[in-house]
Amino acid sequence: MIEKTYLKTKPECKVKFSLPAEAIGDANKVSVVGDFNNWDKEANPLRKQKSGLYASTMNLEVDHTYQFRYVADNTLWINDEMADAYVPSPVSHDSNGVLNL
Repeated sequence: MIEKTYLKTKPECKVKFSLPAEAIGDANKVSVVGDFNNWDKEANPLRKQKSGLYASTMNLEVDHTYQFRYVADNTLWINDEMADAYVPSPVSHDSNGVLNL
């Protein structure tokens, strides 16, 4: 799930990336990775919320398109059903989600 909140005071959008517990399964660690953090699996871990969702929120520049995915336990790659689009990954046979801001 993706929630976008455009900031009025600066050219940024507060983006909340989240996954339900079912999507994560038995994984111990899940992160959102993408162009915005150089695909760094440690940069934006998802944390369990009171609602049961796992989420991470960050501010990203508007007027940009970002590619992203989730990675669980550094091995399982997950796409977000709410991505704005999908494009072929340049490093595998999978697709990356696209976020248009």
